Amino acid sequence: MTAERTATPDDLRYTEAHEWVRVLDGNRVRVGVTDHAQEQLGDVVFVQLPTVGDTFAQGDALGEVESTKSVSDIYAPLAGEVVAVNSALEDSPELINSAAYGEGWIVELQLGDTGADEVAGLLDASAYRQLVEGA
Repeated sequence: MTAERTATPDDLRYTEAHEWVRVLDGNRVRVGVTDHAQEQLGDVVFVQLPTVGDTFAQGDALGEVESTKSVSDIYAPLAGEVVAVNSALEDSPELINSAAYGEGWIVELQLGDTGADEVAGLLDASAYRQLVEGA
């Protein structure tokens, strides 16, 4: 494994279920699965995305990732409404493997009024690295 493949960007927040969150403008966040998660999954062959307008509570399953090894739920790291999905994953699900923190993002959520506090409650990069290394 190279350092680049196992990188955990410091500007993101993380969940214990291996999702990442990038804060965008206006109480909006982008969500994906971590590099660690995609390594555990193996080659991703299909992604089930939610529909724009769907709402989820924190911890709800919002989609699935199917790989050559298994099918895994993607969980909503925060409560919110889906305002965008990465439709590129429909034709190229392997983007999750090749660009977990970039073009392999899953959804964008519009958070409620307490969204900033909820984001602050997620793991920072250091805490996520400790979680992964302790596993």
